[in-house]
Amino acid sequence: MTTPLLELRNLHVNAEDSVILRGVDLVVHEGEVHALMGPNGAGKSTLASVIMGHPGYTVTQGQILLNGEDIALWSPDERARAGIFLAFQYPEAIGGVSVVQFLRQAIAARRGLDELSVLEVRLDLMEWMDRLGMDPAFAERHLNDGFSGGERKRNEVLQMALLTPVVALLDETDSGLDIDALRIVARGVRTVRDEHPTMGVVVVTHYVKLLEEIQPDQVHVLIDGRIERSGDASLAQLIEDHGYESLRPSGVA
Repeated sequence: MTTPLLELRNLHVNAEDSVILRGVDLVVHEGEVHALMGPNGAGKSTLASVIMGHPGYTVTQGQILLNGEDIALWSPDERARAGIFLAFQYPEAIGGVSVVQFLRQAIAARRGLDELSVLEVRLDLMEWMDRLGMDPAFAERHLNDGFSGGERKRNEVLQMALLTPVVALLDETDSGLDIDALRIVARGVRTVRDEHPTMGVVVVTHYVKLLEEIQPDQVHVLIDGRIERSGDASLAQLIEDHGYESLRPSGVA
């Protein structure tokens, strides 16, 4: 059997004195989409941040494997260069730095280069913006500065397209979007996956609507820092119909 792109083994995580994750196991193979659902405070966004190497969390037990190599002690920069991408729930605005400038530096770092020509980046950028239905003027705007919620999320999808990650973590990409914007973002994710079919994707979400658009291979339910149930896409509908209480250890599934 092939080595998973991403594997979490018995992952335990603390934030200061609080236990956040309590033994999480997850295996993502090439081309798979995994959805991570759960109530507020369950540890979903924490899990994405821990995989990315957020310094505010401490791995107290377990492993984070990328292509079979334990990366638990790697810095966020090392993980990004190795191909882990995180689309933030609330992308930060960076005044004075244009989208094309930001991407030029990020792509060069991802490819292990000192720099890339502006022309090379711009050609790829224009091609992807056209494919994602984005206005070419978007490239010259300052990163997320004055962007609507939908524009910020589409910018994250654009970054994902150009950085060609091994594993993409989408942390509540649907947060704050109306149904039309959600469909635009979901279509963008599908377009990127079509171009990069081996990429693994982990989607953190509350909403079945996004999963209807992206169609995950597996759905996992995280409750109180543990994955309590895994299944196919029908599990998301079960949650939509009955909520999370029935999936708690003391409940009736």
